[in-house]
Order: sequence, then C-alpha cells, then structure tokens
Amino acid sequence: MPEITAKDIAHAAGVSQAAVSRAFNPTASIKPGKREKILKVAREMGYEPPALRSLTEAGSGAIALIAADLDNPFYPVAADMLAKALFKRGWHLILYTVPQGQTVDDVLRNVLKFKPEAAIVASATLSSSVVAACRRQGMPIILFNRTQHDPNATAVVCDNYAGGRMIARRFLEQGRSRIAFIGGVQDTSTHRERLRGFEDALAEAGASVFAQTNGRFSYQGGRSAAWDLLHQPHRPDSIFAANDVMALATIDVARTLGLSIPDELAIIGFDDIPMASWESYRLTTVRQPTERMVTDALELIDMQLSDRSIEGTVRTSPVRLVLRDSG
Repeated sequence: MPEITAKDIAHAAGVSQAAVSRAFNPTASIKPGKREKILKVAREMGYEPPALRSLTEAGSGAIALIAADLDNPFYPVAADMLAKALFKRGWHLILYTVPQGQTVDDVLRNVLKFKPEAAIVASATLSSSVVAACRRQGMPIILFNRTQHDPNATAVVCDNYAGGRMIARRFLEQGRSRIAFIGGVQDTSTHRERLRGFEDALAEAGASVFAQTNGRFSYQGGRSAAWDLLHQPHRPDSIFAANDVMALATIDVARTLGLSIPDELAIIGFDDIPMASWESYRLTTVRQPTERMVTDALELIDMQLSDRSIEGTVRTSPVRLVLRDSG
C-alpha cells in the first residue's frame, strides 16, 4: 500500500498542501475549523508528517513546555529559566503555545507523538483522559503554577493562599477600609487560592471585600475592571489585582483619573514580573520564587522517570511581599 502523503491529505480535505503543514504546526496561523477538518482527515487516513516521524524515531531528549498565557510576562521569564536549567543538563526546551480555537488537550496530544522526556503544563484546563494517555506512554506531566482536582496531578506552585493573606494584612495595617479585588480566570487555582487567602485574612479582622470584579489575568481585562471600580460613586481606597499585569493596568487607569498612588488608592499585585520594579510603576507585589519552582519541576520529572509512585506530589514554595511605592 503506497504511503499517504500531505498531497493526499490536501486532496481529501479540499485544501492546499501548505494548509496541511500549518495544521500540524501548533503555533501556525490557521482557522480552527480548517485545522480540525485537516487533522480529522489525517487521522482517518493514518497520515503522520515526515518531520514528526523522524523525531518520534530518534527520540527528542527534550522537555515540552505548554503555555496558554504567554501574554503574562511571568511565563516567558519562567521559560527562560527552564531553558537555561535544561541546557546545563544537555537537554533542550520545546515551547508550545495554545492557538486560538484549540485547547491544551489538543496540543498535548500532538506533543505525545514527539515523545519528549516530560511535559510541563502552565494551564489548568487539562483533561484526565489526556493525562492517562501520557501515563501510558510513560511521560511525566508537571503542572506549573497551577493545580487541579486530580489526586494524581503532580504540580509545583507558590503559596498563593499565604500571598493573598499578606496583601490583606498590608491593607489593614494601612487603615484601608474599602478594599477591592480584581480577579483572574475564576476556574484557576491561582485565582481561587489568592482570593481565599485574601478573604480569610480580612474576615479574621472583621472586614470583607468591598468590591470585586474580574480581569481574566490580562492587561486589557484589568484596565476595564479598574475603570469600572474607580468610576463608582464610592470608589475603593485599595485594590488587590490577582496578577501584576492587571495591577499595572490599574495604576495606568488611576493615573488617567488623576488619583494619587498610594495616598488615594493603594494597589498591590502578585508575581513580581520584571516590569513591577520599573521606576514608572514601583509596584508593591507578592514575589513568586520562580527559580525554585523551576528546580522543583525538574526534580519531580527526575523522580517520576524512576518512580511513578510519586505522582500526585504537589510542591509549594513560600512567597514574600515586596514593598515598593504603590501600596
């Protein structure tokens, strides 16, 4: 039986050969519907791209990093640290992003064909069926800066709960009484744990969240959320933004409105991305121990490669509040 080629797939799907190539590249630009159609035809015809076959046969000696939120500078910084750490081991990093219209599951299924040593996933949206497929292949998966409701999920995180408590106590120590919260993506562990710690510390002091909205961890979302909060007749006197990107957006909105920071409005973020220390922002924030988290991720990969029983381990690193000028 003759070998199935990209030309055969293109003919069967009614597309160009270039479109077939793009469909198999997770970072290439192609309409989601067209990609799904091409991949479906390819699966039905048993087609596998030559580049994918060669990598599968040769073995990769690589760690795959799957990131769904590279707009947040925290993740490029973590990716850079991870790449340098892997280089010292003689390994290398392959970065996968999640294109619009696809899910982490879609990307991870493709990653499995390349047979990397392990995968690090910076996303909470990962199904148990795909995780099971990775286990059958013997490929460790480490969730980075995320956890899931799965007893077998292995993860490295910072102490998001403690960070939320630190921020609440800081505002209370300053005598703030109208304390607001700008959240991220509500079904993520980072959003839930940071908010839970924040609310618990306020409640212990007999206070509560004055106002709450959502910015989906993005600059534009944070800007819109801050605009809504600061246009209220009785506006907050302090805002905890659940990541630094939204906190920087909040500072920009406050300046547009002529508010004095931190006198009229205190603002605290979370992550301590490089821009947080820029002179134009001087953002008070909670620092994630990124280097330690990268080290933990690699140690857990080593352990899983030799001992599958450690699956389900969650390593939590301490955080600290970095005081600057915004709150």
